[in-house]
Amino acid sequence: MIKISESAKSRIAQLMADEGFNVVKDFVRVGVKSGGCSGLSYELKFDHALKEDDKLFEDQNVKLAVNKKSFLYLVGTTLEFSGGLNGKGFVFNNPNANRTCGCGESFSL
Repeated sequence: MIKISESAKSRIAQLMADEGFNVVKDFVRVGVKSGGCSGLSYELKFDHALKEDDKLFEDQNVKLAVNKKSFLYLVGTTLEFSGGLNGKGFVFNNPNANRTCGCGESFSL
């Protein structure tokens, strides 16, 4: 399962509304792709259509879709949002990552 912090929930709801998505019906698509300075990078976008290999989760009343391949890398991850002067935006706290880059946008196992 993937969890969402309270701060991420608030920011997701605001961004979804700004982009014409409905937080009740639509979802956040979370994934992993090859690339980044550590080998793998995170993907995060809004969507309204599930794909055949998606797993759907819900936490903090926000729906998350993750394809089966990405789920193996993300199980146990918490999505957080860090704002403020030194804020990075969305942050993936991934217990499976052995190494992350300085910006936190890529990782390796």
